[in-house]
Amino acid sequence: MPDRLELVSAGFADLDGWADDQQSLALGALQRSCEPLLRREDAHSIGPDGLGGTVADWRGVCMAAKKVIGSDSVMARKFFETYFLPLLATNNGVTTGLFTGYYEPILHGSRVRTGEYNVPIYAKPGDLVTVNLESFNVSMKGQRLVGRVIEGRLLPYLDRKEIESGALDGRNLEIVWVNDAIDAFFLHIQGSGRVILKEGGTVRIGYAAKNGHEYFSIGKWLVAEDELSLETVSMQTIREWLRTNPSRALDVMAKNPSYIFFKNLNTDGVIGSQGVQLTAERSLAVDVNFVPLGIPVWVNTQRPSEDPKKTDPVFRQLLVTQDTGSAIRGPIRGDVFWGDGDIAEKLAGRMKHQGSYYLLLPIKTVERLKDTGKIKP
Repeated sequence: MPDRLELVSAGFADLDGWADDQQSLALGALQRSCEPLLRREDAHSIGPDGLGGTVADWRGVCMAAKKVIGSDSVMARKFFETYFLPLLATNNGVTTGLFTGYYEPILHGSRVRTGEYNVPIYAKPGDLVTVNLESFNVSMKGQRLVGRVIEGRLLPYLDRKEIESGALDGRNLEIVWVNDAIDAFFLHIQGSGRVILKEGGTVRIGYAAKNGHEYFSIGKWLVAEDELSLETVSMQTIREWLRTNPSRALDVMAKNPSYIFFKNLNTDGVIGSQGVQLTAERSLAVDVNFVPLGIPVWVNTQRPSEDPKKTDPVFRQLLVTQDTGSAIRGPIRGDVFWGDGDIAEKLAGRMKHQGSYYLLLPIKTVERLKDTGKIKP
């Protein structure tokens, strides 16, 4: 059965832990998401099939959000209860899905290639072409092809193995050179990072484009090959396996044909797919084929314990959908942004829990969705 998002009417009383959260932290994230939203025309629809309503539905909500004192969680909670209604998200009636985490890694690099700094981080190539298939057939809404034109034909773009074998050499695409291929591989998975330069200073880089090949999980492959167990596989154990198997590491990483191109970010933080700066523990990456960007989401899952020997506590918080990713697929699928630093890396690497979420949509939007039968009572 294909994935299908179905929404069920709910109330704030159904949100376990709602009264204990600091909604003011999510309010700041929402205020950032409102900025690009309000630059659009009122009639502009939000999300797949207009699930998030129209800009007109959000204009009053966003204006009211600006008036709430940022640090007052009681006022923030009252704001969300006044302007939104929660809807339980299900996938063909199933209420649970996978929740993982990501973070901003820190790498070491140089502006010029040296013997130590020899792993390139590439900018988007000029011959990379993205085709919006909806322009050719409205039934293909949301579908895209990425490739390059050769002798008048659109062909798949270079895959990871081809690129890492030097297919882009000599094109002056290198933003920076880093000193570790494994760190570069995980930078691609995270989608952004900071590079400490040997010349001095730091450069922040973020996602610019991908080569169009499907993401392949080397973690799943390592489990299938009995190199790691399903119970222990995590970013940390994958990284450790690659470090302890240097003769096989490059070939294993090349099994993931997806490749990310980057750009310089002149910002104070990580920028997500919505084009706004992410907030640690309050920004969520989702599958935009099902869930709109820029909406509040009540997440009910587990937070990894900083001590792997201890039980993982509950994670019940209000987040805002501000990002997406190659591995984030499905109606109930979330990737929590944990920020930067060692703790964020540990939490992101170990987060792999089942959970559920409620979408919070403006009251006007919910009423319209109910009238069209898109919400189950």
